[in-house]
Amino acid sequence: MPRPRTIAIGAFALLLAASPFVPRGGGDDGALLPSGEKRAALLPADAVGYGEVTPDLQREIDRVVNQGLVRGRVSAKQTPEQLAADLVRCAELAGQRYCLHSGWTTSDPAQVQARTALAARTIAERPIGATTATGDLDVLGTMRRTAALSASERAEAERRELTRAARSVAKVWLLRHEIQGVEIPAAFLEQHPEARATTSARGTTTATAPGTARTKTAKDYPERAEILSTRRVAEQVRTYWCGPTTMQMIAWSWKKVDKGQAHWADRLGTTTSGTAITDMVRVVNASTGWDRPDFAGPYITLDIGDYSFAQWKLLLMRHFVDYKAPVVLHPILLRRYYPYLDDDASGHFQVGRGYDRRGSRPTAIGYFEPWNQQRFDPSEPYIERVQWRRAYKSFRANQAHFQHNIGV
Repeated sequence: MPRPRTIAIGAFALLLAASPFVPRGGGDDGALLPSGEKRAALLPADAVGYGEVTPDLQREIDRVVNQGLVRGRVSAKQTPEQLAADLVRCAELAGQRYCLHSGWTTSDPAQVQARTALAARTIAERPIGATTATGDLDVLGTMRRTAALSASERAEAERRELTRAARSVAKVWLLRHEIQGVEIPAAFLEQHPEARATTSARGTTTATAPGTARTKTAKDYPERAEILSTRRVAEQVRTYWCGPTTMQMIAWSWKKVDKGQAHWADRLGTTTSGTAITDMVRVVNASTGWDRPDFAGPYITLDIGDYSFAQWKLLLMRHFVDYKAPVVLHPILLRRYYPYLDDDASGHFQVGRGYDRRGSRPTAIGYFEPWNQQRFDPSEPYIERVQWRRAYKSFRANQAHFQHNIGV
């Protein structure tokens, strides 16, 4: 098996050859690989702003959108396999891969389509009411919603999604570098001026001499970090509103005003089938300031299927300590991961907000939980909004969701 550094060098060479490839990270100890002498001079844990859509990026967006236009109208009555083949298409944007309705990933496009089709097939064959639904729009619902659009409406929606993705590609590169040890291309700052070191709004300078910045590891972070006020929490008032409630709590902490769940359901396009993760990310960026470069920069839908537990913890530490910004967690609610559940439930959203290493005990993650099963069935146990639970189980719950993606 090739070493991670060899993979990174190969990725760089392929990038220069204009043949995109996304390398995988490695290692379970949270340490990152050293960078080459020409690595971009960025202070560790920098957040970046939005980039411009270059002609190369625009051509790739057009290519993927045109693939859909050629297909014409797509029937929602098609098999899950046909729907995935028609609708889950991927773009290679400046060396990183983005798949429609799924997000940034290192998986091969065929793998993304196959797991999407399998998940949709499983849902289609599941007896009605077999799983408690809490509000994550499942993949079959997502594809059927998209298939209901005309070809031109679908193309417009796909173009908007891909354009938002293209403007955030610098952040994807930096996360791959800092969390998974992937080499930054030599011409990175020239191609992505939005990632150049500057003085942040917090007054912390991020400028460093070329080649002197050191990537932070888990050892550089405090034992505990916590953000967001525990007074600004709410439980979902409809069974399919975990998305609006998660968004309510995220925006409430930013705006210091509670606009209510109905407001966010409208902004998210939530239906009785639920809310899509890509819409969660879109609205965080459009309706709060958490996407500013002095916080998290543009939020992205990121596939963590190839993350180790240590890398996942490092990603959260970065968000809560360096960005001081929440994470959109996207787990599947199963009793083996969440002991407060009375029954297994569906995909779900939660507000990630802190961690605690707890000395010799397992690390805990802090999050706001929208779901209170007792509201909808008084015979079931009450679930608290403010939760501190084992981080490893939360990691497993996020990876157990077939999309294994989060909003960061």
